[in-house]
Amino acid sequence: MKRLKNFLFLLAAAPVVAFASGASVHLDKAPVNLSDADSLQRGARVFVNYCLNCHSAGSMRYSRLQDLGLTEDQIKDNLMFAAEKPGEQMKIGMSKADAKAWFGANPPDLSVIARSRGADWLYTYLRGFYRDDTRATGWNNTVFDKVGMPHVMWSLQGEMVPVYKKDGEHDVIARLELVKPGSVTLAEYDAMVGDLVNYLVWMGEPAQLQRKQLGLIVLAFLAVFFVVAYYLKKEFWKDIH
Repeated sequence: MKRLKNFLFLLAAAPVVAFASGASVHLDKAPVNLSDADSLQRGARVFVNYCLNCHSAGSMRYSRLQDLGLTEDQIKDNLMFAAEKPGEQMKIGMSKADAKAWFGANPPDLSVIARSRGADWLYTYLRGFYRDDTRATGWNNTVFDKVGMPHVMWSLQGEMVPVYKKDGEHDVIARLELVKPGSVTLAEYDAMVGDLVNYLVWMGEPAQLQRKQLGLIVLAFLAVFFVVAYYLKKEFWKDIH
């Protein structure tokens, strides 16, 4: 019984501990706009070119990208590099055994990563890589310390290094500074990451816009029906009241 009580206590305290451990990490606001079809299309392109090499999205099919305003031919010609038919899932050719051997662990599926981590976390994480020679990959991250993932878009962003400040007895990262420019400016890279995060949020629940619109229609119907029901009730019960 005592062990059970201790377990329940730890289970209840876990969210508090998790919140406290992540409270010191500043997260930038992600520019999420699921009504921006152009942004979603650009994000899909970035995802296919830079993420889908190692990370799968097994819950998403290429054909669903037609909801973003793309035609089947556009999807085939520009976004399908690891599949033959639009109805196929977004999977990768790398086997789990090879992934574990090369990276030490299987890269996670990204189908619902935005729902798991949150858009702001992803936006800050993808812009938070910096050079760290102590790491095997040569990279570290301000949001995910000792991250195992390399900076796959470093050629775009360039190389960032941390600038430290004193926080009591410890040195903490105050900001990142660009020391070697990439192929695009930092503003352009941030916009590209914003498009990617926008797409990841959409991919986590492609029907959410329709769901929200349907919800508003249902609420409007209930509001009108309430008025009708109220006056019907008054008419039926007028002789009693």
